[in-house]
Amino acid sequence: MIFVRTERFKKAFQSLPKEIQKKTVRALRLLEEDTFYPSLGVKKVQGAPGIWEARIDLKYRMTFQLDEENGKTICLLRNVDNHDECLKNP
Repeated sequence: MIFVRTERFKKAFQSLPKEIQKKTVRALRLLEEDTFYPSLGVKKVQGAPGIWEARIDLKYRMTFQLDEENGKTICLLRNVDNHDECLKNP
């Protein structure tokens, strides 16, 4: 899986507390190994076709899109924030 970060994701990630940044990196590793790893709780974002959300912890979420290119999975990381803020603008 190839991760591509949007500018919004990069900025949001930098503003997260250090502990949440570490948890986000851990969640990305799990996402790379198994997109539907149970603790990630990956599901489609309602009302946003093609956008998925994954749990970082009880409070934080990240959103992303998946695509295939030349036989490789591309994961476009869109947003990372607390649950409500992240899903207001996935």
